[in-house]
Amino acid sequence: MRRRFLLSVTLALFAGSPAFAQKAPSDLQPLPEVPPPPPMVDNVPEPEVTIIKRGEDTVEEYRINGQLYMMKVTPPHGKPYYLVNNKGDGKWLRQDDLSGKVSVPMWVIMSF
Repeated sequence: MRRRFLLSVTLALFAGSPAFAQKAPSDLQPLPEVPPPPPMVDNVPEPEVTIIKRGEDTVEEYRINGQLYMMKVTPPHGKPYYLVNNKGDGKWLRQDDLSGKVSVPMWVIMSF
């Protein structure tokens, strides 16, 4: 008795659902193709990376608009370190790891 009741309730739910009650119209047309996303409008230049071999060290120089702002020095034995020019005044600060530190960009936007 209990199983028969559950079976009848289940059939009533599925048969009465909107998916079974509706019929597809015969004049269906395919959807148009999805247009491509608009181009990104950010004017942020990508850094230029130059890899130089100095002695046994490998130096990666990072430049934006021709201005050198960071160097990654990888010695043959040991951990790589970074030389960062935060203010653009030619004074380089050594940082052993950039993962946990936030370096705020301090570039000249306009000069007169």
